[in-house]
Amino acid sequence: MPQVGIIVGSATDQPVMEDTLKTLTDLGVEAELIVASAHRNPKKVQEYVENAPSTGVEVFVAAAGGAAALPGVVASHTTLPVIGVPIASSELGGVDALYSIVQMPPGIPVATVAVGAWGARNAALLAAEVLGIKYAKIREAVEQYRERLRQR
Repeated sequence: MPQVGIIVGSATDQPVMEDTLKTLTDLGVEAELIVASAHRNPKKVQEYVENAPSTGVEVFVAAAGGAAALPGVVASHTTLPVIGVPIASSELGGVDALYSIVQMPPGIPVATVAVGAWGARNAALLAAEVLGIKYAKIREAVEQYRERLRQR
């Protein structure tokens, strides 16, 4: 059962988010990745988000470029934590996506990380830290990860 639902707005965003999936797997966190666009198939996004908790999802990571509506749309359909990852998919290098995600209106928060691969990895770590509040094994895996960083 996935604990983290990773949603990308386009198949072209999927390679960046493989870092999220790999990092979560390395930390012992079950995750799944789906492609669902807030603009092209909003019904699929809504159905996935609303049904995901019944499959075990406790945190969402949503990635999008350009107008980057996906993280906000996900957040509008749930009270579970949503982490937004801006993707550099336009001439603006991801700044447009960053601003779209970080400027959510009051009441619909989306935690936002850096643009691209760094953000994808940090989104995984942030999701694991959130889950670590409840699951000691995940918290310990994150602590071990941090210890390995200190030893570099």
